[in-house]
Amino acid sequence: MGALLGRFVPWSGNPVLRPTGDGWQSENVYNPAAVVHDDRVVLVYRAHAADRVSRLGIAVSDDGLHFEAEPDPVLEPTESYERQGCEDPRLTSIDGTHYLTYTGFDGTSAQLCLATSTDLRSWTKHGPLFPDLDTWQTLAWARSRREWRPWSKAGGILPQQLGGRWHMYLGEGAIYHATSSDLRRWTAGDTPVLEGRPGRWDSDLVEVGAPPVLVDGRVVLLVNGARIASVDDMDVDYRCGQVAFSAEDPRQVLARDEEPFLQPTAPEEKAGLVPNVTFVEGLVRFRDRWFVYYGQSDTTTAVAVSEPLG
Repeated sequence: MGALLGRFVPWSGNPVLRPTGDGWQSENVYNPAAVVHDDRVVLVYRAHAADRVSRLGIAVSDDGLHFEAEPDPVLEPTESYERQGCEDPRLTSIDGTHYLTYTGFDGTSAQLCLATSTDLRSWTKHGPLFPDLDTWQTLAWARSRREWRPWSKAGGILPQQLGGRWHMYLGEGAIYHATSSDLRRWTAGDTPVLEGRPGRWDSDLVEVGAPPVLVDGRVVLLVNGARIASVDDMDVDYRCGQVAFSAEDPRQVLARDEEPFLQPTAPEEKAGLVPNVTFVEGLVRFRDRWFVYYGQSDTTTAVAVSEPLG
């Protein structure tokens, strides 16, 4: 599976984004969405100051490696469901419209929200998509620690229709599949399509990484998986893998990485706000390569690049 999108090598110049200044992105800059727009790579990234209230900023690159960040956020909390932060974006562009899924956090619940834009800077918010879903409820260890509450963070939209419907993968803890006829209203299945594997690198949870792409007749989804020794002490290990689903039935898993293609190795990935984390949220095909953008320990942003594509 690891060769499906090529072998990824972290760029030697990482991180591509770091905290700056004394304002809204002064403490942590991480977990970016990515899209190619006007032959440039655009990142929409999460950042916050010491208050840990996240906002989303934008950075642009001509080569996919060197980014210039703009000074002001493009999305920030304005609604009650996101009063403690707009977090963890993913981006899909379809027919000139950019569909941004992000987590609205109110201090108790983290809900997958949707915003749309035509220029990546002015966004229209459409609110939470799955207010009746808690993607942790299938995990016994999670149920023993928490009561049910709306929790549906992490969503990636496939940019092509399959079978006359739009498709999304979503969820933290377990991953669910959802469909839509209009890209605005979504219906999720009742059971997960992907869960953690006991004893493996993704034993305790899986979470949607970058939005899915259609490659060689299969739907490829990058996922984040984790082993968690202690939630209270933030003793975690987040790594990144690939999963292939059927294009005929996007709920059906065809193949899954035995080993992660990306894992904490650099100093920035071993130490930070949450140590031992590589967390992918952005994937673009740019100038005959795949570029993967990921957060390092919830503190900085990095890129890994594939071999040239045939």
